[in-house]
Amino acid sequence: MLTGMFVFSAVDTTAKLLTDVFHPVQIIWFRQLGLFIGVLVLLVIKGPGILKTSRLPLQLSRGVLAICSALLFVFAVKYAPLADVVAATFVAPFFLTIMGALILGERVGIHRWTAVVIGLIGALIIIRPGMGVIHPAVMLAVLAAVFYAARQVIGRLLSDNDNTTTTIAYTSITASLLITLPLPLVWQTPDSSFQVLLLVIMATLAAVGEILVIKALEVAQAVVIAPIHYTLIIWGTLYGYFVFHQLPDKWTWIGTAIIVTAGLYTWQREKRLLAKNKQTNAAPGA
Repeated sequence: MLTGMFVFSAVDTTAKLLTDVFHPVQIIWFRQLGLFIGVLVLLVIKGPGILKTSRLPLQLSRGVLAICSALLFVFAVKYAPLADVVAATFVAPFFLTIMGALILGERVGIHRWTAVVIGLIGALIIIRPGMGVIHPAVMLAVLAAVFYAARQVIGRLLSDNDNTTTTIAYTSITASLLITLPLPLVWQTPDSSFQVLLLVIMATLAAVGEILVIKALEVAQAVVIAPIHYTLIIWGTLYGYFVFHQLPDKWTWIGTAIIVTAGLYTWQREKRLLAKNKQTNAAPGA
């Protein structure tokens, strides 16, 4: 998971570099290409049976949300500092909690609702709406986080019927086909081997990052490895400094610290509840 976060930060950095030359649609198309090729190889090896699903509309919807989230993120990093954009996306877990309660009917107690409110306050400190300090494009990152959270909610709904491979395949195929439709309108042929190299690196790393995160979720419980997601701010800040000579201001750091603290509090509480439930289930006569 840690390596996956490092790799995804490299992907985001490469995408930001490429926005100086290419349209975000073309960048996302290449970003999707690596995973799409991986899914095609999987189809050849395992056959079309992996596409069997009884919830096709939900599978397609997840692909639509995936491409919308990715596009909004790349548009955001095109105009705003990388670390600021990454920090803004940290609100995704809080939107996931809200959607889990409203859509999935998950029980959310006062502690988690408090963490949500505190986390959103942290986001407001980062964005500082109306003050003109942070580039308005950061709001696109917040919207990207909303779409990301919605995608995760759909993933939870699908997990009852479809396996992870099926969901990944549909998400990749749907997103790739959708982003291909407007591609001819914005296509720009790379005019240097360096640009080609960056595009290939981004596509490859995007596929590697997806595989690493999926593997991490297979071998460990999500509640255990979730906090590692917050290392994105470390890598995003380092990449932003060394590649773009950009650093977040103190208020962005304060807002990020509030979000991370709220997130870690929720994680610790969920981890304790999980351990308590295990002990109860393992007790004699339970």
